[in-house]
Amino acid sequence: MKILLVTGMPGAGKEELLNVARSMDIPFLRMGDIVREFHQTSGAAERGLSVGQVANGERELHGKDIWAKRAIERMSGDIFLVDGCRSLDEVDSYKGLSDSVYIIGVHAPRPVRYDRLVKRGREDAPNNMAEFDERDNRELGWGLGNVIALSDIMIINDSDLESFQSKVKKELEALR
Repeated sequence: MKILLVTGMPGAGKEELLNVARSMDIPFLRMGDIVREFHQTSGAAERGLSVGQVANGERELHGKDIWAKRAIERMSGDIFLVDGCRSLDEVDSYKGLSDSVYIIGVHAPRPVRYDRLVKRGREDAPNNMAEFDERDNRELGWGLGNVIALSDIMIINDSDLESFQSKVKKELEALR
């Protein structure tokens, strides 16, 4: 199985990359969806815990690669894309499944990412720059910066959507 790991800071454009993958019939899952699913079913919200707190708590309890292990249980086929890889421990879990693992980094400037997160309006959207910085620091604390730095491919998302989609399609076609 060829595994494509998508990584990037919140708001960098990973979801738009997934839209291109979907249009190319490349199966994928979002590690964040697995975390949010667990958050909802675990009763964590009733205990006042955020999605990020639950994600971190599970890492502390079960190891830094727990979300990768839970994702692997849902993967199949010749090629599979995983969105949201956040640590080298997670990368290593995927490498234990396949010799063909590629990290695709998505990068966008900080102010652009902040605006995108606010505009998409999810429950975890920052209310201000302090919350945005707190989230970035939490993600970097999990090792996200290391994964981004070791990307096999880096796609810069700092212009219009069509240009980004074109770059993504070109890279995904090359990896197929």
